[in-house]
Amino acid sequence: MIPGSPYLFRGFVLWRTRPGLMLLGMVPALLVALVLVAALVTLLLQLTDLVRWLTPFVEDSTDSVRVPVQVSVAIALVVGSLALAASTFVGLTLAVGEPFYAKIWREAELMLGGSVPDGDLSAWRATRDAVVLMGVGVAASVVVVVAGTVPLFGTVIGGVLGIAVSGWMLAGDLLARPLEARGLDAAQRSELAKGARSEVFGFGVTAQALFLVPLGAVVVMPAAVVGATMLARDLVAARDLVAAGESAPTADPSETF
Repeated sequence: MIPGSPYLFRGFVLWRTRPGLMLLGMVPALLVALVLVAALVTLLLQLTDLVRWLTPFVEDSTDSVRVPVQVSVAIALVVGSLALAASTFVGLTLAVGEPFYAKIWREAELMLGGSVPDGDLSAWRATRDAVVLMGVGVAASVVVVVAGTVPLFGTVIGGVLGIAVSGWMLAGDLLARPLEARGLDAAQRSELAKGARSEVFGFGVTAQALFLVPLGAVVVMPAAVVGATMLARDLVAARDLVAAGESAPTADPSETF
């Protein structure tokens, strides 16, 4: 199993124990998803003309040259658009749904035990992180499209790279709320994430991959908020143990609420 992915899957526990709360978390995700689906449908309807516009240099070539190039560009555009939609979805949904996900985070903190951290949560942080995440999504999509001009392997390499970069940024964005509430600034959050790179990366990439499944993002987003809360608590606990001179235990995200 991918390191960090159990945190995401354990986040789905709230679908069984608090379905009403999780349905609430679907509202902003569903609204943003509808807008992005409409944009993707428009792209697909114009895909043939767009590919021809991007590949004028092969119009006079033989079919053995023109078809592979145009098919590769078409696949790259679709994959790149999906990556862009996924990243844009996350950024927009986190910004629009901040009150919804703040409520889910607080409930998750209570169910996991202890009081809810009372550190200041910056509204500007949510907006800033959303913009940064969307910017990363645009950059990743450009990489996918450019790489896709290389027949066959270019699209695969570009897609994997896009998911990897977007996944890392997504994990950092989801971890920001529970870590900021515990008094960690941006530099401290970054340092903490780097100390558990495999878990943070695995968590983010798993969530990002599931976001590419049709309507997956709508269902997964509330669970990802819960999973990020669990991961943040374990990261802070491990850091505190190390600071106290004790060995950090292996985190067990499989424990129930």
